Amino acid sequence: MHINQRFDGGNIVCLDASDPGAVELQIRSDVGDEHKQWFYFQVLDARDQPCRFDITNAGQVSFPRAFHDYQAVASYDREFWFRVPTRYDGQTLTIEHSPETDSIYYAYFAPYSFERHQQLIAATLASPQVQADTLCITPDGHPLTRLTIGEPASDKKVCWIIGRQHPGETMAEWWMEGFLERLLDEQDSLSRQLLEHCVFHVVPNMNPDGSVRGHLRCNAHGRNLNREWLEPSKEFSPEVYFVREAMAKTGVDFCLDVHGDEELPYNFIAGAEGIPAWNKHMALQLSTFKSVLQTACPDFQTDVGYPIAEPGKANLTLCTAYVAEHHKCLAMTLEMPFKDTTATPMPSTGWSPDRCQRLGAANIDAIWQVLPLL
Repeated sequence: MHINQRFDGGNIVCLDASDPGAVELQIRSDVGDEHKQWFYFQVLDARDQPCRFDITNAGQVSFPRAFHDYQAVASYDREFWFRVPTRYDGQTLTIEHSPETDSIYYAYFAPYSFERHQQLIAATLASPQVQADTLCITPDGHPLTRLTIGEPASDKKVCWIIGRQHPGETMAEWWMEGFLERLLDEQDSLSRQLLEHCVFHVVPNMNPDGSVRGHLRCNAHGRNLNREWLEPSKEFSPEVYFVREAMAKTGVDFCLDVHGDEELPYNFIAGAEGIPAWNKHMALQLSTFKSVLQTACPDFQTDVGYPIAEPGKANLTLCTAYVAEHHKCLAMTLEMPFKDTTATPMPSTGWSPDRCQRLGAANIDAIWQVLPLL
């Protein structure tokens, strides 16, 4: 058998594959060596063999608790991803599975390739409502693409949607597919109404370099982009620098930053409660959005999430806090699980690309209902 990770988003180090029943692997760190957790590899020539893959440095990853009650995903065609038996003893993550074909892929979550990202951009540009521009060329030479959807006008609200600041959180770009498909559906009356009142600026992948490199959280310079918003570097975190510049030109009435959370088996939203500018109207905007989204998609819930920052104690290096404070607007972080949802489980797939897309589409309802409050 053979282990391969030399492809877009691949990440694994093979220490020993001489025995399919005791393959020894390790996860490669992001640039900068601060973070690691994402894995994605191909197994060749192991059809019908009982395989055991031991990821021996799983206890030294960024979020080791994330591997408790976790099941890895696998795919034969890289389209349909299913869960496979996985266990974690506090040090080693063990995947046990017998491949049914000569080639199979295993990953932390369903990967989202840069090729698929480019196809998403191309498909979206088929709509006359969409324009695209390149906010910058990243350190590795990838275009950082912004989609502008709808005709800008002085009486329209300006909505920014960004995703995948952390490249290993691939669920964010699966979410983008569902959101964009519904927003551009000419048969969807709610989306048509929304585009009469709003213009959307969408960055589906904020971190293409980290995505291609197989990183968990960092860009090509080892920077965690969601800690760069207060003072981004044009050299080391240009992705945030140029998005911030674009936001300054358009203004922002609404901002949603789409992520995945390694540890919590829930879909939830984190607001900007701790910023100095926080007030009762911002609280009403936030509660309205969350309530409507929960009704539109029962996979979303409001009972479990991150601790709320104390007044004046928000971390302004994060996108949500920075944008809410600087633009005095509704800004939120949407988190999705790597595992399954506790309240609405689907054990065969867990949280999946299809469910991400459906949650993305449901956000149209929530944006429409919160629009009068923006």
